[in-house]
Amino acid sequence: MRSYNPDLTPPWKKSAPVPEIPADPDLVVEEVSTGFCGAVIRCEAGTVTLEDRFGKHRVFPMEPRGFLLEGRVVTLVRPTSAAPVRPTRTASGSVAVPGARARVARAGRIYVEGRHDAELVERVWGDDLRIEGVVVEYLEGIDDLPSIVAEFGPAPDARLGVLVDHLVPGSKESRIAAQVTSPDVLVVGHPYIDVWEAVKPSSVGIRAWPTVPRGQDWKTGVCRSLGWPENTGAAWQHILSKVTSYKDLEPELLGRVEELIDFVTAP
Repeated sequence: MRSYNPDLTPPWKKSAPVPEIPADPDLVVEEVSTGFCGAVIRCEAGTVTLEDRFGKHRVFPMEPRGFLLEGRVVTLVRPTSAAPVRPTRTASGSVAVPGARARVARAGRIYVEGRHDAELVERVWGDDLRIEGVVVEYLEGIDDLPSIVAEFGPAPDARLGVLVDHLVPGSKESRIAAQVTSPDVLVVGHPYIDVWEAVKPSSVGIRAWPTVPRGQDWKTGVCRSLGWPENTGAAWQHILSKVTSYKDLEPELLGRVEELIDFVTAP
């Protein structure tokens, strides 16, 4: 009788046939040797091009048993109708995963300052956050951030990311953020007085966000300067309705939110 090492796959299993799956656009697979996971965007000349959620492209040969589909080994084959189609994207610009279910929430969290911040993050990154199992909570300000972090109890398997408004040198916010020193906490911020300013003026239909004199409530001052009713809740709903994707936001906010998601979800 033929013998084999019990730690290795039996010979008949190695040669067992696996499903042949057409490399249709938007099919999400994982390449077995590198672990690169992405959506099919192109299939040509015996190769397939995958694009991950960050927009990175990798080209792989379509070798037998070369990919995983939902955890199963498969062989990709050229689709019968091979017109390349761009994959569907989420509002954040990452590749959408058709039929993906929300992941059970991680122990880690992302904290933002206020409700408007949370609503904007949900608007653009909501699909990504559900797939990653990341919950976003708002704090109603960061004056008590050090004690909030201590109460959360960050750890390597429960990282905390914090997004702060107006995080610039010398600001009150920068002094508070400097008090948080845990390696399992990442505090980042954008330079805007309020997250409203992180929405591109052109998306809202204005030339620029107005300058509000010190001592005035910034949001009320913005409404007054733009001739809007001084109802900041209604003004925010108007602003938020104009945000349909990451293209409506300033890079200074985009980069910081992506940084927090990467930090909280890192293995």
